[in-house]
Amino acid sequence: MHTGRRLPDWLRMKRASGENYTKVKKVTEANRLHTICASGNCPNIGECWNSGTATFMILGEVCTRACKFCNTRTGKPLPPDNEEPQRVANSVKELGLKHCVITSVDRDDLPDGGAEIWSETIRCIKNTSPDVTIEALIPDFDGKQENIEKVIKAGPDIISHNVETVRRLTPAVRTRARYDRSLDVLRYISGRGKISKSGFMLGLGEIEHEVIETIMDIYSSGCRILTIGQYLRPSPLHMEVVEYITPEKFENYRKIALDAGFSMVESGPLVRSSYHSEKHISALQKLIILENNKH
Repeated sequence: MHTGRRLPDWLRMKRASGENYTKVKKVTEANRLHTICASGNCPNIGECWNSGTATFMILGEVCTRACKFCNTRTGKPLPPDNEEPQRVANSVKELGLKHCVITSVDRDDLPDGGAEIWSETIRCIKNTSPDVTIEALIPDFDGKQENIEKVIKAGPDIISHNVETVRRLTPAVRTRARYDRSLDVLRYISGRGKISKSGFMLGLGEIEHEVIETIMDIYSSGCRILTIGQYLRPSPLHMEVVEYITPEKFENYRKIALDAGFSMVESGPLVRSSYHSEKHISALQKLIILENNKH
């Protein structure tokens, strides 16, 4: 991570070491898997891996997009590995996870955007570890509903898709992705009766009314779980941090989102999409039951 200036005290991170950290590292390497924790240079890798959790990144580690905030490699990806889904499932079982998060690079080079590998990965995890709850943090699949539907039919417990930033900044921050397309993805997921989750970053130059507008837009899509975190510049090649948002401001946005009607909100400087997701299992299961009873 490259900041270019001194980080405020509230952004101090846990050192990446410890017995569980070593175990997660060994299991993922032995199964030739990638994690967004490592590929994305996540600031919470120490805390999360020390607690024995990780977010698996499928479909390789090379993305077809070059978003200005993301540390994942950009270029021409290798063909999909059809054995990868079972290796992910084996790792989930070996780590003894109760809850797992799966994400992927964007694969605009594939006709289905990688949706079939997504579907097979979820099915393999469910077959190998039927009691594990699954969160699928998906790309936008160019908004193609038939590809989103493949993921839905595989049966993850939660489907996440991040808006990433406010409407005005989207063209400068994200390549190919569109603000309204992301909202449409969330709207489709929610409309199919699935629990949807989204998140975005602060510190890129957004102003308060834009943050509130984004919160309300996400809520209007039917999404009921929200994460808000601080953007941290992963290298000198990425967008600079415009502002370090204080914990007090994050707490204020958390209250605004809860008042708007969100069921669950994580809002803080070190919050990321899957941050503390393992601690939400019981709350999420209650939400799942409530949603299933509606349909």
